Amino acid sequence: MSTASLRAGVIGLGAMGRNHARVLSTLEGVELVGCSDPLVTDQRVSHGSPIHTTVEDLVAAGLDYAVVSCPTALHEEVGLYLAEQGVAALIEKPLAHSDEGARRLVDAFESQGLVAGVGHIERYNPSLQSLRERLSAGDLGEIYQVVTRRQGPFPARIADVGVVKDLATHDIDLTAWVTGRAYLSVSARTSRRSGREHEDMVAVVAELEQDAIANHLVNWLSPLKERSTVVTGEKGCFVADTLTADLTFYANGAITSEWETMRNFRGVSEGDMTRFAISRREPLLVEHERFRDAVLGVGDDIVTVRQGMRTVEVSSAVLRSAQDGTTVSVSSALPA
Repeated sequence: MSTASLRAGVIGLGAMGRNHARVLSTLEGVELVGCSDPLVTDQRVSHGSPIHTTVEDLVAAGLDYAVVSCPTALHEEVGLYLAEQGVAALIEKPLAHSDEGARRLVDAFESQGLVAGVGHIERYNPSLQSLRERLSAGDLGEIYQVVTRRQGPFPARIADVGVVKDLATHDIDLTAWVTGRAYLSVSARTSRRSGREHEDMVAVVAELEQDAIANHLVNWLSPLKERSTVVTGEKGCFVADTLTADLTFYANGAITSEWETMRNFRGVSEGDMTRFAISRREPLLVEHERFRDAVLGVGDDIVTVRQGMRTVEVSSAVLRSAQDGTTVSVSSALPA
């Protein structure tokens, strides 16, 4: 890696923005030169760097790149300004509030030749990185199904989007990424059990390329916090727990049961269970290392804005399906 020092800033000092500032304040090869948030003045949350009231003042301090962690509704406006000013950007997920906004951001950064990424942090979870490597190596054989469960209490920090754009986008992105397969269609149902403006529960059934199916169960209504991804295929199934960064493989047994009734009931025989030893590094730190390297031109392992746009398109299709009670085609959304 180059020893050049990049000048970085953080826009928005909510819960996620403060974490970005924490990581950037100690990231090798990067100097956190400032943050912007009109409602925050406590320099402890920006680790001693200046806090500006406007994005314009922060950019005027001289930035190579900025992390955009303001509310989703502001992503497009802030991102377009950064692109206009020639500043690279790591934009928190979802990339934008709408399909059209996401496309405008893609056009803006690509036309300027700027590095721009989306903060789909689950891609840097050790269990999912290991899972993707093993799927790519054919350890599971043909992939049949991906099932994700992402549930927990309502986060008070989220006010401008529902559970689909805030949480389900994690599962949409990681499913396309670990399998390398596009979403072809989605059918979904949502509910608003807590009385808020936006949906707080969603169930999705999706068709992926090569006859695979996906199921996503996501909510803000459970006292149990769960982050599970199960991929089933011809050789068994992988179970990734992204809260603990554990990955387990349940193999189909090589020995067929002689008990005909039991064999017919199970469909496959039970084999060995393997829990993999995985090096555990903080996903947010890894995400920042990869983005820094991309800005320096020595790496490309980031979630691009074009990939982030495709995830927004699928999430919008989920909301349309729930609203209309129909299955919605998303064949334009290629795998990330």
